[in-house]
Amino acid sequence: MLVLVVAVLAVSYASSLRAYLDQRSHLQDLQAKIADRQAAIDDLEREKRRWEDPAYVEREARERLGYVKPGEIPYIVLDEDGEPVEPQSTLGDPDRSVPQTPEAWWTGAWGSVEAAGHPPRNGAPPSAEIDGSPDGEQKENPQQ
Repeated sequence: MLVLVVAVLAVSYASSLRAYLDQRSHLQDLQAKIADRQAAIDDLEREKRRWEDPAYVEREARERLGYVKPGEIPYIVLDEDGEPVEPQSTLGDPDRSVPQTPEAWWTGAWGSVEAAGHPPRNGAPPSAEIDGSPDGEQKENPQQ
């Protein structure tokens, strides 16, 4: 009788364990989908912030639509095949840019004071070439 009870309990626990594992894998799949969609939402929000930047809007209007400001004359540079040359400058993503902290003016001034306090050591003077001869010697001009 005890073996029969243990067998029934084992079967019921096995089916419960299988259901638990199935639910756990389904939950992990759903969490992966949520993470993918959150990443897509973050990309769209970043793109929305880029469109709020007037410099980005101006660049896109110039590149995509060929807009120019009043009084400007547009030029198109062609390569050797007659195809338009693409501009090399791009605007970066505002989220990826590192804000630069301004440096105080006296930091640079103090650096020049320190450099003036330590002049270069006496060594060989720099060699100067005049008419291609080293050490400042002048060649005689054979045409004279």
